[in-house]
Amino acid sequence: PRYIAFLRAINVGGRHVVTMDRLRTLFEALGFSAVETFIASGNVVFESKARDARALERKIERRLHEALGFEVATFLRTAEELAAIAAYEPFAPAALARAVALNVLFLRDALDDRGKRALMALRTELDDFHVDGREIHWLCRVTQGESTISNVVLQKALGREATARGANTIRKMAAKFGRAP
Repeated sequence: PRYIAFLRAINVGGRHVVTMDRLRTLFEALGFSAVETFIASGNVVFESKARDARALERKIERRLHEALGFEVATFLRTAEELAAIAAYEPFAPAALARAVALNVLFLRDALDDRGKRALMALRTELDDFHVDGREIHWLCRVTQGESTISNVVLQKALGREATARGANTIRKMAAKFGRAP
């Protein structure tokens, strides 16, 4: 299958700068084929005969930690899952029209009831959230710099790691790499 790896903490804020060539080389050394990167923010597309995404996440995380010297949380989705995420419409068109940003946060597991309550407690008139499986859709009505919400705030509230990508990036990736479910 074709997988998309969303890597946390790659080329964000000038810390942990890694070239896409280096990422490709590291993924190829793991035995993956058809390795491509998409923009310089830690999105790697690859094919593997392995079907256990959890085991692949752990394998990638171990190798990246060894090679780069820092933890890189990895969130895998299949090409079909990516296409479904891109097509999903979590908010009404009128709400989207007023929004400044729409982001997708990737989690390893779906939120339990406690996690959902913690997330919804963060909602304000500026920030809204919608949970769909292992993704959180975050609608921001101001620039993210003006919002009190950040990936760090979300991770702390949820008690788990996540990584975020803009909905436009997700749609572009799905157009290029996704397969209809």
